[in-house]
Amino acid sequence: MDRFSFLNAAHTAFFADLYDQYLENPDSVEPSWRAFFQGFDFANEFGAGPVEGLALSANGQDCSVVTDKLQKEFNVLKLIDAYRTRGHLFTKTNPVRERRTYSPDLKIENFGLSNADLDIVFDAAKVVNLNPSSLRDIIKHLDNVYCQHIGVEYMYIRDPKVIDWIQRRLDINDNLPSFNADQKKRILKKLNEAVSFENFLHTKYVGQKRFSLEGIESAIPALDFLIEAAADKGVEQFVMGMAHRGRLNVLANVFGKPTQDIFSEFDGKDYDDDALFDGDVKYHLGLTADRQTQNGKKININLAPNPSHLETVGAVIEGIARAKQDKYYPEDFSKVLPIAVHGDAAVAGQGIVYEIIQMAKLDGYKTNGTIHVVFNNQVGFTTNYLDARSSTYCTDVAKVTLSPVLHVNADDAEAVVHAMLFALEYRMEFKQDVFIDLLGYRKYGHNEGDEPKFTQPILYKAIAKHKNPRDLYAEQLKAEGAIDGNFVKQLEEEYKASLEENLENSRKKDLTVISPFMQDEWKGFEQVEAEGMLKKYETKASKEIIDAVAKTVTELPSDKKFIKNITKVIGDRKKMVDENRLDWAMGEMLAYGSLLTEGYDVRISGQDVERGTFSHRHAVVKVEDSEEEVILLNHIPNKKGNFSVYNSHLSEYGVLGFEYGYALANPNALTIWEAQFGDFSNGAQIMIDQYISAAEDKWNNQNGIVMLLPHGYENQGAEHSSARMERYLQLCANHNMYVADCTTPANFFHLLRRQMVTKFRKPLVVMTPKSLLRHPEAISALSEFTDGQFQEVIDDANVNPADVKTLVFCTGKFYYDLKAEREANGRKDVAFVRLEQLFPLPVEQMKAIIAKYPNADDYVWAQEEPRNMGAYGYMLMYFNEVKFRIASPKAYSAPAAGSYVRSKKRHAAAIAMVFDKTLFQ
Repeated sequence: MDRFSFLNAAHTAFFADLYDQYLENPDSVEPSWRAFFQGFDFANEFGAGPVEGLALSANGQDCSVVTDKLQKEFNVLKLIDAYRTRGHLFTKTNPVRERRTYSPDLKIENFGLSNADLDIVFDAAKVVNLNPSSLRDIIKHLDNVYCQHIGVEYMYIRDPKVIDWIQRRLDINDNLPSFNADQKKRILKKLNEAVSFENFLHTKYVGQKRFSLEGIESAIPALDFLIEAAADKGVEQFVMGMAHRGRLNVLANVFGKPTQDIFSEFDGKDYDDDALFDGDVKYHLGLTADRQTQNGKKININLAPNPSHLETVGAVIEGIARAKQDKYYPEDFSKVLPIAVHGDAAVAGQGIVYEIIQMAKLDGYKTNGTIHVVFNNQVGFTTNYLDARSSTYCTDVAKVTLSPVLHVNADDAEAVVHAMLFALEYRMEFKQDVFIDLLGYRKYGHNEGDEPKFTQPILYKAIAKHKNPRDLYAEQLKAEGAIDGNFVKQLEEEYKASLEENLENSRKKDLTVISPFMQDEWKGFEQVEAEGMLKKYETKASKEIIDAVAKTVTELPSDKKFIKNITKVIGDRKKMVDENRLDWAMGEMLAYGSLLTEGYDVRISGQDVERGTFSHRHAVVKVEDSEEEVILLNHIPNKKGNFSVYNSHLSEYGVLGFEYGYALANPNALTIWEAQFGDFSNGAQIMIDQYISAAEDKWNNQNGIVMLLPHGYENQGAEHSSARMERYLQLCANHNMYVADCTTPANFFHLLRRQMVTKFRKPLVVMTPKSLLRHPEAISALSEFTDGQFQEVIDDANVNPADVKTLVFCTGKFYYDLKAEREANGRKDVAFVRLEQLFPLPVEQMKAIIAKYPNADDYVWAQEEPRNMGAYGYMLMYFNEVKFRIASPKAYSAPAAGSYVRSKKRHAAAIAMVFDKTLFQ
């Protein structure tokens, strides 16, 4: 009987204590108990007298009033609680499979009740918002609410107000859909579009991949109704992300993408612009459109482009939504609605889903609730659901944030729409996430070319005989008398005729037109190739701006007390300004402050970014006694832009995806993600490979995201040395991004400002320093900020070019190590050229510098990274003007040695190679 233990009655003392609590403060008791005790008081006052059984002590008074009837009232209450807690396990939500059985079930015998009690009237009915009703009617209500085509999980939520709202909402009309005739016809119309679109593609493009929606077609009317209802509730922008399954159908029948454009993509035509854009497969492309609702409201709808890497786009749309909220609706985030569409195997199997969900209530990343919809095909590629997860449901990750989940039978179109509207109301009411598990099937194999019977022969025999949701719903409406026998045929013929016409028109065109994504956000921007990226841009700031920013960030509020270390840090900054020797942190602050003054926004997030991993930034300082946050940059006089800085949760993949989305939606914000250590970006490699390095080429999307990756060999071991610049350089091509490794605060200042002052946007990857943050020579004068511009290459100003025999090219912090060695040895025949920008490679500038050294015959590429890492391989590939001799540690599998002594030896050996060519290893 252990498996029935949860049904055991609570000790009578529990009821007594709860009743005492109710008498003292009714509102402190959970709503269902409150309603029950109200009924109990009523029965006690007007019903039978007390009998032996249970004594509820009320303020010291003996109230022996428990009868057999009262015990049954408690049993009914337990039955109600069981339906609310476990009813979802006994629903009719699986359209093609017998669902698993769970025990104990909801038979009344498990609750101390019997058939003899079915016609007894119970006050416990008030708990489900009914008048006192028979047990039979209570069970009918509970079965309708919790065990039909919608199963609801919510009893783990800890806020009684939320639970009460959900229960009241579910009890309306027994949680059954109630649509008028026109609404039903609209649902059928959208179902017909969904079904007919897939049928058309299946016959016109036999064997081509399309990742069809068949089996989940009811998602189309549900999304259609969601947009209409959201607009009525004040939502003005809708940001959606989804993988490839069903994307073409959603694009055509929800977002209004012209089907002739889709047909052109199927026909494999070239694009209308082949210079800066290579494109992607049709089921990865995005779209932005303005939709006019039936009630005359305008809503901007966005479907973000995405790769085949499932679930990555979820992070991106959250960033897009937050950027739009910050920019357009800072006082009401609810006006932008994110919706994430998942696959059942992906939502259960991909770790980024957990990372994203953990953002939902964090200040830096919240978007006032996301509607998550799972297209549950019950098969992941060819993997059955029993092999795809250990959890009961694919949506169990929702419990992390105590989000309600609705499991819905995808064959019941009205139930699906009903559930979607519930989700919208919940999101708008509580500004929290909500999940819909849309349980259907996948009609064909994963990509229409697979044979699903290889792995699911029984399932696919059932699917082959199964009617589609449109035909099922049409039969229902015919039976109701809502439509006649020709209604569906007419809908199908009209829609198919429009598809035929669009197909014919598409084949008259030679090229495919790709609609740009979020084009309104990018007005005034242009795309450039490498030549445009290498042009010089005006990045200096006026002396007035620099002075104002410097004054602001070097003065703490006098009326607040700070810890001694902070007082010293800010005091040291003031001293730097006075002595005209500004360090890295000051250069960074001046970049941000000057951009804010000029009207640009600045947003930084990542682990420990508020103070900086190495305690250099201190963008946020805390008042000692209260921990009140003080952000000095927000006190700049006449500041026009907004500055935001957020310590992220311990995530790289999800957070970088979010910031990429933020930069995508707001090109006038300097959006920065900083890794705690540079190689921690490994955890976000998919975002780097699929979005940051390739999105402009695949989807025609520019993006100005900045990645700050602490890099440098300070004998800290393999995982804290290298930002793996070789990986970024391998990804560089044509015009896709900048990669830099600066050596001075001023050059970093100009680099950051260049990101914003141009009329184009490129991702920027910066190998940022660690030891250089406090290196006595890594300083800049104030004049370097008010004059000059970014230097892609910095020549050696400390030698006579005629004396130089060995010309060394290097990058980053290694320059200072080499310079110190030269000074220690008194060598005047070696010059160091700092390559501050690695991509695009400033070849012409490098050639001009080489020409300045007529007597040099030894050309060296020097790096502290192992030979198979760093920039050496990249330089061999892209710079052939001279033949480089390599000075570096030899090739290794790990970036650095774990032993401090061994690491120092390797570093010293690499430096020695620069000055003695015979030491080559």
